[in-house]
Amino acid sequence: MSSKKQDIIEAAFVLFYEKGIHAVGINEIIKVASVAKKTLYNHFTSKEEVIWATLEYQDKQMSAWITERLKQAETGKDALLVLFEALDDWVNDREKKLPKFRGCYFNNSSTEQGHTDKQLHQRCKSYKDKVRDLIKFHVDSFETDAQKSDLLANITCLLKEGVITTTLVENEQKSALYAMRSVENLLRFKR
Repeated sequence: MSSKKQDIIEAAFVLFYEKGIHAVGINEIIKVASVAKKTLYNHFTSKEEVIWATLEYQDKQMSAWITERLKQAETGKDALLVLFEALDDWVNDREKKLPKFRGCYFNNSSTEQGHTDKQLHQRCKSYKDKVRDLIKFHVDSFETDAQKSDLLANITCLLKEGVITTTLVENEQKSALYAMRSVENLLRFKR
């Protein structure tokens, strides 16, 4: 990928994440990326293509970050707890590899565009499914009953999403720690 194309994607991502997709126009992206309009249109035919590129960009960034953080833990229960430690760092802006917390880019994008763009909504869901699969991998390492494994993976995903929403909407900076305690209790009392 050319450096100019990468500059456009990164600039657009920052703007969309900070201001929202609807609030940002092509001219603002061009200005922040320091490229000519022709350069942008050499790489993208429309704003929609830029949006899709930012979703792919953020998918790669978040997936790499989550994977890296989970590698610091033992497979299984420990990794589930580390997930919430990572979320705590993210929502409290201690994670230098991620931009200042403004919620989940996929949730934000789907909320803004998903009701009119079903493909975008599906793309955002695809990212969420990927994260669920990662969580399920860790749950499956200690839970052999398929129904219980699904239930624990779903509960963990709900708690993860709750952390993001509660921090964003209620400014509850300890939401990840509260969720981590809930996961610890679920794992302790699992039968």
